[in-house]
Amino acid sequence: MIPLSRALESSIGRKFVMSISGIALVLFVIVHLLGNLTLLVPDGGVAFNKYAAAFEDLGPFLYVIEMGLLAVILIHIFWGVTVTLKNRAARKKAYKEGIKTKGGPSNMTLLSANMIFSGIFLGIFIVVHLWHFRVRKVTEAGKIYVEGQEMTNLYGLVVEAFQHPGWVAFYMAAGLVLGFHLRHGFWSAFQSVGAMKPEWSGAINAIGMFIAVLLAIGFLGIPLYLFLM
Repeated sequence: MIPLSRALESSIGRKFVMSISGIALVLFVIVHLLGNLTLLVPDGGVAFNKYAAAFEDLGPFLYVIEMGLLAVILIHIFWGVTVTLKNRAARKKAYKEGIKTKGGPSNMTLLSANMIFSGIFLGIFIVVHLWHFRVRKVTEAGKIYVEGQEMTNLYGLVVEAFQHPGWVAFYMAAGLVLGFHLRHGFWSAFQSVGAMKPEWSGAINAIGMFIAVLLAIGFLGIPLYLFLM
């Protein structure tokens, strides 16, 4: 058995770790969006506040989940930057559309060829997002009673934030960049873990596009809806 440290020194090992962490983050983003869709329920924020309160009820276990998620994000960012820099150092030219790989034809676009930049933007977004709604939830959000139960009015904090065009534009841009990042990342992840056969390339690329478009629309639409309502 190859030692873990030695495996991570190889290009395949680094890409494998980045791909597995990326797939895990895609699953999290899907679940996160499904929860955030409760913001669209016309009930004055009851559904969304109950959704947020369910996480608070997890107690200390919530911090375990958050630390685990943070670890996955940092691993993905670290290995994403590492793989990109090593690839650029080893090659004089970037991938071009149509170049053949062992997993099928390349699906490179301008943005997918510069995944490091979209990744950096999303990393900055995560920090801002955590401050905006995780930190401020503790320091600024008020309390309300829903069905006789006291809970944090996170809905009010979100609605207040999305009355400002600047925040709406920032979150919509993040949704758009996320969609482009996932569009190539989903396909690339399957290729890197060895689950890509040439005949599957088109189908997996289409699935990746479908997921990316749905997530982008979801994350674009929520702040715009709250701004316009």
